[in-house]
Amino acid sequence: MIHLHVHTNFSLLQGTIRIDDLIKTCLNQNINSIAVTDTNAMNGLIQFAKKCYEANINPVLGTCITEKDNEKKYIIFLAKNYAGYSDICKIITQRKLNDDFSLNGFINQYWRDLILITPFIDLIEGTNKKNSIYAEIIPTSLNKKNALKTYQFAIENNIPIVASNPIYFLKKKDFEIHKLITAIRLNKTIDTITKEDVVDEECYIKDLTELEKVFKKIPEAIENSNAIADQCKVDLKLGDYKYPIFKSNHKENPATILNTIAYEGLRKKIKLINRDIKNRLDKELKVISESRLSDYFLIVWDIVNEAKKRGMMLIGRGSAGNSLVAYCLGFTQIDPIKQNLFFERFMNSARKSPPDIDIDFSWKERDEIVKYVFEKYGYDRVAMISTTITFRARSAFRETAKAFGISEREISKYSKMIPWTNAQNLPNISVKFPESRGLGFDREPWKTIVNLASKIANFPRHLSIHPSGIVITPSKITDYCALEYAKNKGLGLIITQPDMYSLEDLGLVKIDLLSQRSLGVLRDTMDVINNNSDN
Repeated sequence: MIHLHVHTNFSLLQGTIRIDDLIKTCLNQNINSIAVTDTNAMNGLIQFAKKCYEANINPVLGTCITEKDNEKKYIIFLAKNYAGYSDICKIITQRKLNDDFSLNGFINQYWRDLILITPFIDLIEGTNKKNSIYAEIIPTSLNKKNALKTYQFAIENNIPIVASNPIYFLKKKDFEIHKLITAIRLNKTIDTITKEDVVDEECYIKDLTELEKVFKKIPEAIENSNAIADQCKVDLKLGDYKYPIFKSNHKENPATILNTIAYEGLRKKIKLINRDIKNRLDKELKVISESRLSDYFLIVWDIVNEAKKRGMMLIGRGSAGNSLVAYCLGFTQIDPIKQNLFFERFMNSARKSPPDIDIDFSWKERDEIVKYVFEKYGYDRVAMISTTITFRARSAFRETAKAFGISEREISKYSKMIPWTNAQNLPNISVKFPESRGLGFDREPWKTIVNLASKIANFPRHLSIHPSGIVITPSKITDYCALEYAKNKGLGLIITQPDMYSLEDLGLVKIDLLSQRSLGVLRDTMDVINNNSDN
């Protein structure tokens, strides 16, 4: 039997499973195929796929999409191939961004590259007849009646069935972690959590022989789980870069356009151009072209050029200062020839990943240039990159203590003595950190609180916005990842679900447009001086 309904801790404040621990469990139990189906999310799918490829495990990529007005009602969508993965990204995006989202609006469409699984009879009835849909049979102690109804309906209507045991934690004892994060999510105390708030205590990875006994009277349910996994083979082509495409009216190829602009810049920047300078520029342009980065450099040039046209203040930073091409295109203000800087520190033919080009803008003007990028390259191909906010020592302690009903005043009294460290250190924090010796976490209820808080160390808490990163994709961004609103939905800022590390693994290229307060101060100072000069 293959587990096709699995929630990691990227089912935010629901699932308790770290992806690394899931892979270890699969290896220990000789599980050669497993799904991840996080709730309305694909944040962890890229990391999950990468780890599975490395461990020679078949990753079944999916998501659990819930109804807007009843989050207990859901459909599992599993991708058969990359097109199915893209469909999942689009469905999640609609679920996150569309207030009028309804599962019925999606199940009556034909999804050629997806497999659908649900235990809900009305959803099975409403699906397009062409879809590959399975009735999910979940015979846990609390769900036996519903499982029997679903089974009888499926048999009467010739719907294939599939064995399932939804997984939210690795071991049964981890239910206490699920209960804690549920209390945090619902802003309740642990002692007020009801059975309706949490999942079944049986939602852990059971021994396969135990599950086979449960389904021994309907062996086809297990056989179908294996058959579904065999159909789901997604190659995300990790490390195969999906470079953005420069928008231009020119008919020449990007490398030719880049050469022309670079030489124009060279003639403006350097009056006496000798053979060594020309050879240096040609060498850099060749490396850029062979690395398929001409479009990328042209896009950054376009952004910089537009900013200068608008009179914005900007400055390039970092290793891009080693590049003569970057200097000629106006990214940087340092002549690498005069300063004897080596291009190879910035990029070279042996480097597999794209170079970092960081451009600082005034904090007052940065949003304007970001808007320009969206408008030129398309709102369907540009997005702000997310960053995952995780539980550190203080936040894990604070949230756990709150779930235990500790007053805010007492929580603050203790938390200010906790240093900035990993939450795993909480049980032994007074030993590791001298400033925490007076905490007294060896007494109850603190001993239980810090032990439990340490178990949610580095769990994703919510998504926020990367301070500078944007991504531009060669086709619709939802071909590659899902989008959602940043935490403050009222601002209307849309971000990628995966963070910069997952996007890089997927092969998308980040462009850093940083917000620099000092440039804003410099702009204000110059404006004051100019105004005084006019007077």
